[in-house]
Amino acid sequence: MVKEIVVDPVTRLEGHGGLRLVLGDDGKVQDVQFNITSTRFFEKFLEGRYCENIPRITPRICGICPIPHHLTPTKAVEDAWGVQIPPAAYKLRQLLQNAKQYSSHALHFYALAAPDFLLGPFADPALRNVVHVINKMPEVGTMALKMMDFGQKLCAAVGGKSVHPISAIVGGMKKPLDEDVRDLFLKQIEDQVEWTKKTVDIGLKVVEDYWDVVANVGVVPTYYLGMTKNGVHDIYDGDIRIVSPDGEKFDYPPQKYLDALGEHIPEHSYATHMYYKPAGYPEGIYRANTLAMINCADKMATPLADEALQAMRAKVGNIPHHTFAYHWARLIELVESIEVVATLLQDDDVVNPDCKTLDVQPREGDGVGVTEAPRGLLLYHIWSDAEGICKKANLLVATNHNIAGIEKTLMHVAKQVFEDKALDGLKLPDPWIK
Repeated sequence: MVKEIVVDPVTRLEGHGGLRLVLGDDGKVQDVQFNITSTRFFEKFLEGRYCENIPRITPRICGICPIPHHLTPTKAVEDAWGVQIPPAAYKLRQLLQNAKQYSSHALHFYALAAPDFLLGPFADPALRNVVHVINKMPEVGTMALKMMDFGQKLCAAVGGKSVHPISAIVGGMKKPLDEDVRDLFLKQIEDQVEWTKKTVDIGLKVVEDYWDVVANVGVVPTYYLGMTKNGVHDIYDGDIRIVSPDGEKFDYPPQKYLDALGEHIPEHSYATHMYYKPAGYPEGIYRANTLAMINCADKMATPLADEALQAMRAKVGNIPHHTFAYHWARLIELVESIEVVATLLQDDDVVNPDCKTLDVQPREGDGVGVTEAPRGLLLYHIWSDAEGICKKANLLVATNHNIAGIEKTLMHVAKQVFEDKALDGLKLPDPWIK
């Protein structure tokens, strides 16, 4: 008798998702489906609208990463119209992007990942949540809340709003940071850096305790998709980079994304499945998100983050395929984001009123904008007519990039669990809290 296991919802990353697992009479895994509501309808929303209005519409796609969904289409329209922004605007956007990265990664680690590890994966779900962690570890909980609060308030200060920002315009930014506001955030930086270091220490202890799981569960070789600037990790600007399972790297300017990426919608899913289609190489499934970004980078952009990257690579190799290492990679990016924020807050360009250009003229053309959202690459391709009206839009979001890789990973782990019984002998640590 065929057995079907359904987990719904599994995620709400840019859509509502569910997991469907089908087992045959012999206990073999017949199928794994990870079904996501795609964001393709937003492409139709944008048609017929003024291109300048697009960055005010697209942040509604996702409540976790509205800032990348604000900045990416702005960059795409600027590319279509040949607009160059002032250095002050560039730095303000970097500040906004990294503030969101910091807040989101702290939220993910403490609210989503930590409860499973600190209580153990088989603990009562009623206790396996962030509220129970805060009750049992109030000092850690307080630290986590202050980190997330800092990031969100900085997003609001730079972006106008923390969830649906309004500050980026075609040609730059509406206004700079006020100096007194900048000084308030600077006063908090030393504490934020220390709390980030403590978070990394907690994460490394988790990796050590769960090493048997990290090293053996969900180790799935794939291609990886990320963005780098001259090979250096960057979440606001750069080229698209693909890394093969054995570490070979391929770089593409954003405008040439169709030379690298293919897409189709399989019969069993409503969501786009993406694959890598390099010239002269076999097509392959790729993954995005934090581990992919780390795998694509030759080095991190800041010293403490690069030290953390080298420590990770010394343990798991230069191109690790360990799915549980996504948590580790997220902490490395957390370190870089607060280091970038600290540097930019000390830069007088973030309070410079010369943060927008008036040299903006709509024209017919098309442009591509790319940024890294916390869960993977965002790519916007926007076509404009001579009046500045959007004729067409193509959006590739993190969910599009990850769906095929998620299904491949789920299939691998399902076979480990139900067929190979590979998890039965794994060593699990005693829970940190009960």
